[in-house]
Amino acid sequence: MFVVYIYDIKAKNKKKFNRVKRRFYYHLNKLDLQKQVWKTKSTIAVQPKTARVLDLFFKDFRKDVVVYKLHTTSIERL
Repeated sequence: MFVVYIYDIKAKNKKKFNRVKRRFYYHLNKLDLQKQVWKTKSTIAVQPKTARVLDLFFKDFRKDVVVYKLHTTSIERL
């Protein structure tokens, strides 16, 4: 089973977007989930035991990032 997060950074202008993006990825890299995570440009998939960490992380960015959380049984690469 996997928990998949699909996110999108939202901002009113380019300056704010860049500020949020820089802060978002800085804090995401500090989580040290590199070995336990499957990540693309706007998608992160983790094991359920790691999902709580990302829930708290995305809660900090709830004003600036739109997040969808999916629970899946498997992920296939096409």
